[in-house]
Amino acid sequence: MTTEVQRVLWVAAGAVPGGLLRWQAAILLGPDLPPGGSDLLVNGLGSLLLGWLVTRPSRQDLQLLLGAGFCGSLTTFSSWMLVTARLQRQGFVMGLLWLALGLAVGLAMAWLGQRLGQGLGQGQRPS
Repeated sequence: MTTEVQRVLWVAAGAVPGGLLRWQAAILLGPDLPPGGSDLLVNGLGSLLLGWLVTRPSRQDLQLLLGAGFCGSLTTFSSWMLVTARLQRQGFVMGLLWLALGLAVGLAMAWLGQRLGQGLGQGQRPS
């Protein structure tokens, strides 16, 4: 098997469970959360995992599987923007607040993931 085919398979192997988890989070948690709540939750979870992942020794297969594949399909910019557009119908400020909240949660979770990765003793300092 060629290296390029292996890379595609690593991304695909991570993308399927990431996409399924996002879909199920929206179905199972959506009714119990405010509008966009499941998006905020999965985007925060993905940011946490990506933050942790950057502290791991650089292994291309792990980066492709978890980073591009799993987190790439779990966290999506497009659904964040869709919720933003819907909230902007209630007023520009509502959309702006949603953007700020999503950005703050994502950055905080990525930071926390990095700290957790470093705290486990095996991590490298993120660059």
